[in-house]
Amino acid sequence: MYIIFILCLFGQACIFQVYSIPVHIGMKHLKSAAKFWHISDLHLDPTYHVTEDHTKVCFSSKGVPAQDPGVFGDFLCDSPYQLILSAFSYMKQADLQPDVIANMTLTIQQFFPQLPVYPALGNHDYWPQDQLPTSPNAIYEAAAKLWSPWLNPEAVATVQKGGFYSMLVKPGLRLVSLNTNLYYSPNEVTVNMSDPVGQFQWLQEALELSRQNKEKVFVIAHVPIGYLPFAMNTTAIRESYNEQLVKIFRNYSDVVQGKPVNSIFVTPAVTPIKSLSEPFSNNPSLRAYLYQPDTFALLDILQFYLNLTEANLERRSEWKLEYIMTEAFSIADLQPNSLHQLALRLEQSQSKDFDKYFNHFMVSYNSSITCEGLCKIVQRPHTLSRDPSLGFCLLRLSAEEVMSLEPEFEEAHISIRDALKGLM
Repeated sequence: MYIIFILCLFGQACIFQVYSIPVHIGMKHLKSAAKFWHISDLHLDPTYHVTEDHTKVCFSSKGVPAQDPGVFGDFLCDSPYQLILSAFSYMKQADLQPDVIANMTLTIQQFFPQLPVYPALGNHDYWPQDQLPTSPNAIYEAAAKLWSPWLNPEAVATVQKGGFYSMLVKPGLRLVSLNTNLYYSPNEVTVNMSDPVGQFQWLQEALELSRQNKEKVFVIAHVPIGYLPFAMNTTAIRESYNEQLVKIFRNYSDVVQGKPVNSIFVTPAVTPIKSLSEPFSNNPSLRAYLYQPDTFALLDILQFYLNLTEANLERRSEWKLEYIMTEAFSIADLQPNSLHQLALRLEQSQSKDFDKYFNHFMVSYNSSITCEGLCKIVQRPHTLSRDPSLGFCLLRLSAEEVMSLEPEFEEAHISIRDALKGLM
């Protein structure tokens, strides 16, 4: 059985959309490929409005003055509805015929009324934020009711129970939607629980059934396993849960010893995400994947973006193709071995590929911003599935390199002594 992980990061939920006809872009994969959209982090802020008092533009800035608010948003605010509408309008106008799409239910029903929906809960889908519960509640019940037109009765029942489900997309391909918000580090409800809502046991049973039926599986979820950029020494999911999920996925993957066998894709956000302590943000982004229709193997990524500054100045949205992954990084496809070779290139000290990666990580926010020193140390390891703790990373550096980074560690409120603690 082959498992593909498609995960959404920090936000309202994700959109999964499958296509069956080509777009008119010159790429080697297009003639035989099918496509799907993967959209994340809509983060609707219904309070957003342009006003002279920039501290009152949006509730999501938490009192911090918006920088340059316009009709399509501000880098310090979550998405206004106009930004979300422009994203869906662009998707609808694209030269593609969709088969499957998921979440932000009412808006999607407006733009794609005939399509089935496969939702995934996000950490902003519950209040208090991040504290998704381990028992049936009003939010799970409401989600199940909203999504019931697209889910079978068994899936509706597990959404009501814990916000997760499994559905057969087409013969030979199953989609599993996990509620990984239960494992999210800020979720205090699930502290010290071994298997919140019994989702681990349910997942093993679902994957075992797929193995018996010779199905390939797409796993969608919101909070990803593994380490994130700038996460220092902690996983987004609590380490014990992270280890359990990795163990389950390993047991149900086609493992060849010593070879990369799987990959995780974390899609950039529709909403801009920025804090005053960081120089970078991201432009709004939409991502489309190409895959082999008979094997469901991922082939390529087409990433589209909206230059938020230009859109606000011109008061109109013009979404553009940002990059095609195989062309941008000179790889054959999105298979694990190709991605592993790219990750090794990103690890090199002088890597033009890394500079290109970081610009796309920011979704072409500002090409003059570079990632060096400590920034590069904490960015690079998350591309590979190994322990990215700063301590282990520093042990690979020379003494001169370590000492040269001391000012950056002080600025980041972490000392080299702390980073190396317990490793000598």
